Amino acid sequence: MPVATQSLEELCINSIRFLAIDAVQKANSGHPGLPMGAAPMSYVLWNQFMRFNPKNPQWFNRDRFVLSAGHGCMLQYAMLYLTGYDSVTIEDIKQFRQWGSHTPGHPENFETAGIEVTTGPLGQGICNGVGLAVAEAHLAAKFNKPDATLVDHYTYVILGDGCNMEGISGEACSLAGHWGLGKLIALYDDNHISIDGSTDIAFTEDVGKRFEAYGWHVQHVPDGNTNLEAIAAAIEAAKAVTDKPSLIKVTTTIGYGSPKKAGTAGVHGAALGPDEVTATRENLGWEYEPFDIPGDALAHFRKAVERGASYEAEWNSALAQYKTKYPAEAAEFERLLKGDLPANWDAQLPSYTPEDKALATRKHSENCLNAIAPNLPELIGGSADLTHSNLTELKCSGDFQKGAYENRNLRFGVREHGMAAICNGIVLHNSGLIPYCATFLVFADYLRGALRLSALSQAGVIYVMTHDSIALGEDGPTHQPVETLASLRVIPNLLVIRPADGNETSGAYQVAITRRKQPTLLALTRQGLPNLAGSSAANVAKGAYTVVDCDGTPDLILIGTGSEVSLCVTAAEELAASGTKVRVVSMPCWELFAEQSSEYQESVLPSAVTRRLAVEAGSSFGWCRYASASISIDHFGASAPGGTVMTKFGFTVENVVAKAKAILA
Repeated sequence: MPVATQSLEELCINSIRFLAIDAVQKANSGHPGLPMGAAPMSYVLWNQFMRFNPKNPQWFNRDRFVLSAGHGCMLQYAMLYLTGYDSVTIEDIKQFRQWGSHTPGHPENFETAGIEVTTGPLGQGICNGVGLAVAEAHLAAKFNKPDATLVDHYTYVILGDGCNMEGISGEACSLAGHWGLGKLIALYDDNHISIDGSTDIAFTEDVGKRFEAYGWHVQHVPDGNTNLEAIAAAIEAAKAVTDKPSLIKVTTTIGYGSPKKAGTAGVHGAALGPDEVTATRENLGWEYEPFDIPGDALAHFRKAVERGASYEAEWNSALAQYKTKYPAEAAEFERLLKGDLPANWDAQLPSYTPEDKALATRKHSENCLNAIAPNLPELIGGSADLTHSNLTELKCSGDFQKGAYENRNLRFGVREHGMAAICNGIVLHNSGLIPYCATFLVFADYLRGALRLSALSQAGVIYVMTHDSIALGEDGPTHQPVETLASLRVIPNLLVIRPADGNETSGAYQVAITRRKQPTLLALTRQGLPNLAGSSAANVAKGAYTVVDCDGTPDLILIGTGSEVSLCVTAAEELAASGTKVRVVSMPCWELFAEQSSEYQESVLPSAVTRRLAVEAGSSFGWCRYASASISIDHFGASAPGGTVMTKFGFTVENVVAKAKAILA
C-alpha cells in the first residue's frame, strides 16, 4: 500500500517489523518471522497497557515483560529502542548479534537494561514469568495496606508453540493456575510454525483447553494480524479476571507481509534474503531505507518516556505517603529494594563442637534455614514434594497459597524443572527476595536447564540438594548421584558446596545468602556425620582449608568433601600413629578455592607435597587438578543399606589408610 494511506498504527507496527527484518538481514542471522507476526500484539501491549519508564528501567512498580520465545528477540530490542530506552540505540540495532553488542542473539538480563530475564531455551521464560508474578503477589500481600498500595504491577509474557511444547511450561503454568496468579497475562503467538515446519506434524492438542484445565482464564483472538481492537479487548478482559492467570491465544501469520515466506518455516530462523526483503517492502508499502523509522511513528512510540516519568512520579508520591503512615514497613521495603541484608541476619546460625550429636547435613540445613528465617524475611522457598526428606520447611511461616500470598513456604509439587525456573523469576524480580528450592541431588538432572540459566543470568537461587551419594543406600543406583557433583562443577558461575558437618553447613548458608549474583548448590547427606574438631564456618568461604595438620612439611595430604572428611580425619590419626606426617584438607567448594590468592592456595596445598589423596563418594572426574590419586566411584552404585554400600565401594577408614600407604610406598 502507498505510504500516504498507512495509519499511524500501521506505521508503528511496520516499524517494529522492519527493524527486525533489517537487523536480521544485516547480520544474516536471526529469526525475523516472530517479530513480523507478533508486532501488532506487541504494539497494543506496550502502547496501551504496559506501565514502564524507559529512562529508569529498574523502577520498581513497572510491569514486567518476558519474551519467552526468545529467538524472536529483535521484537523486544525494537520495542526498547522505539519506546526510548537508552540501552538500545539504532546503532545497537544495526549491530544485532555482533561482538560486544547490546542486542545479542537472545535476550539477556545482564546485557541489556530493560530485559527482565534471560530467555532462549524455550519454555523457560513463561516459567520465569510465573516467578515474577509470585514475587509481585508476595510483596503485595506483605506491604500493601487497605489505604496504601505500593506493589501493583502485571507480568506480561509472549510465548510461542515451542514454549508450549516444552514440558517445563506445563509444570510452572499448572502451578500458576493453582496459585491463582491473576496478574500474570500470557499472549500465545499461535502461528502454527516451528523449525521443522507446520506444527501439525507434532503438536495438535488444544492448548486453550489445557490451560483451562490448569485453572487459567483463556481467550482467543482469531485475527492477530490486523484486529488491534480485539487484542486490546482481550487484554482488558484478562486484567479484569483477578483470581486466575490469563492466556490469550493470538492467531498470527509468522513472517506477516513476506509474499513468499509468510506462514512458512522458511522465515522462522533465517534472514529473508535481499530479494524477499525488497518484495516485503513493496507488499507492505514500506518506502523507507533500512533502519529508517518515520518521524511520526517514532514520536508516537516515544510518548512512553513522558508516560513513564508520570507513572514513576505518581508511585513516588504514593511511596512518600506510605512512609508517613507506615514508617517501619517502608524502611523494610526500601531495604529489600536496595538488596541490603538485615543487620546480624546470621547471628543465630548454629555452631558445633565434637561433643554435639552427629546429624545429617540435611538436618543441619534445616536448622540453618529456621535459624535465619525469622530475621531474614526475604527468604522464601520450598521443595519439589520432598519437604520432609529435604527438611526445608520454614516453621515461622505458613504456605504460599491462593489467598495467603504473604506466606513463604512454596509447595512446588513434583516439578523440579519448573521449580528452578520459577525461582529464577523470583530472584530476577530484583526486589530483594532470596528463593531456595530443594530436591534430591540426583534430580539436579531434572532441573539442569534452569540451573544453568541461574548461573548465566547471575540469579542467586539457593539449591538445597540432599541424599548426596551412594550412602543413600537402599533406593539404589537410580537415586545415587555418583556423577552429579562432577557434572555440576563444570557449570560456570555456580558454587557447589558439600559441607562436612554442622559448622560447614552454617558457613555454606553464609556464602549462599550473601552471593546474590551467583547461584549456590548445597550437596547434603541423609546419614549422620560427626562434628569435627577442626571444622570452621568461616573457612567455607575459602573453599578449602586445613582441618588437621602436622608438624613440618606433610608426607601426604588427604583431601575430602562432605561425609568423607571424617574418614580422612580418622585415617590421618592412624597414619600419624605409625609416624606418617599427614595433613587433612576439607574442600567443600572447588569454585571458592579457585577464587583465593595463589599464596593461600599454596598454604593449603603446597606444591612441594605431591602425594595427595582425594576421597569423595562420587566420580573421580576433575580430581586430578588437586590430587595424585583418589578414592572415588566411577560406576553406578547398588541397592543395599548405606553403610554396606559405602564399605563395599571402599569408603572406609581402612581403605583410606591402605591407599595412603600405597601412595607413600
